[in-house]
This record gives sequence, C-alpha cells and structure tokens, in this order.
Amino acid sequence: MPPHSTSVPAVVLLSGGLDSTTTLAVAQRDGFAVHALTFRYGQRHAHEVEAARRIAAAAGVVRHEVVEVDLRAFGGSALTADVPVPKDRNLIASDDIPVTYVPARNTIFLSFALAYAEVSGAADIFIGVNHQDSSGYPDCRPAFIAAFEQLANLATREAVEGRVAIRIRAPLLDLTKREIIALGRSLGVDYALTTSCYDPDRHGAACGHCDACQLRLRGFAEAGLTDPVAYQHAGLTPP
Repeated sequence: MPPHSTSVPAVVLLSGGLDSTTTLAVAQRDGFAVHALTFRYGQRHAHEVEAARRIAAAAGVVRHEVVEVDLRAFGGSALTADVPVPKDRNLIASDDIPVTYVPARNTIFLSFALAYAEVSGAADIFIGVNHQDSSGYPDCRPAFIAAFEQLANLATREAVEGRVAIRIRAPLLDLTKREIIALGRSLGVDYALTTSCYDPDRHGAACGHCDACQLRLRGFAEAGLTDPVAYQHAGLTPP
C-alpha cells in the first residue's frame, strides 16, 4: 500500500483484519491521508491490535490511534465474555445472528471515529463492513450505515454549521470475500499482515473453524489464492 499523497484527511477504522485493511488501501487509492483508528475493546486476544499496528506502519498512515474501550463490562458476546466461539457452523444455511456479535460495537466505534474526524478535519469516515459476508451482524447492513451518516450530520458542530457534510464510506459493503481479496491484491495489500480469526492460539495462528476463518478461507479459495496467514492445522479446506 502506498503512503498518503494528499492533505485531504479521512478516518479509517482499522481492526487488523482483511476487510479493514482493504478499506484502508481503498481510502489511500482514492487520495485520502489516512488517520487510522483501532480499538482494544476487551476482545479475546491482542493479536488483531498488533496486526493493526503493523498494517498502519506499512501503509504509512498520517496518524494511528489505539483506543481503550473495555466492552467486557457488558459482555454479551463470545468475543468479550467467557463464552465458547462457535466452530464449523453452516454459514450458507444459517441466517441467525451468532454469539460472536458484539452488542452495538460498530455504533460505538463509529461514534469514536466521528469525534476523531472532527478534530482531524476529516469529512470522510471509512469502515470495512461487508453485508454479503457479515455472518448476519445487524451493524453491517446498508440501512445501519445510512442511518449513522444521518446521525453524524445532526450531531457534529462542523456539519450543523454547514462547513462539512460527514460521509460514512463503506466501500466493501456489497462485495463478496472473493471480490474483496481481489480488490486488495490489485491495490498491493499484503494479507500476511492481517488476522481474522476469533479464536487464535497464543502465537496468533488461526483456528480455521470459526465464522471469520471459514469466510476468509472460502474467499481465498474462490479467488484462486492461498491464504498467507498461519493456521493451527495444515491442509484446511474451505467450507
């Protein structure tokens, strides 16, 4: 990914995963100077925060903030509480919202991003939500993105005083994982820097069986590529 080449700022939510890393590359392709924002929110492991730091450094972002928001206080998710991460679910047949959904996570993250945008002079906030391969999360839907953009323009001084119009950009919203990976490769994304697994081992090797791993493996397989990250078991086949 190339370093920024413009003074027009944008905030990019960067989790360290495949989707957010591709979104960062899209923002840079479109000429934005990226101010990246990552959360340590009480998730099961710190590997994704470490990945986000690597990715931000490799991309040459203007600024990268890692914010502490401990959602373990509320629990309610396999990612923030002592609840088993589901493995080997049939994602094609399932339309329920899984226990890996973190209550209101994207609403919380976008609210922080909105504050970051105001002080950074940014009118554009990028988020890597994906409606096609979202495991059914309600805060990855187009209606949610549109509603938050409306809220943002009612809730900020710059917007209310007519100086800017806040835009919530979700460039991956209608893409499949295969299409996201193909897009990222065309933009020079190094997916070896990323992590997606909900339940990696202590070294960061992916389990290969959680929803995130299944979606990722299937996306690489459909793109005709091999996932460059380490898995706990060799020879995994996509679902």
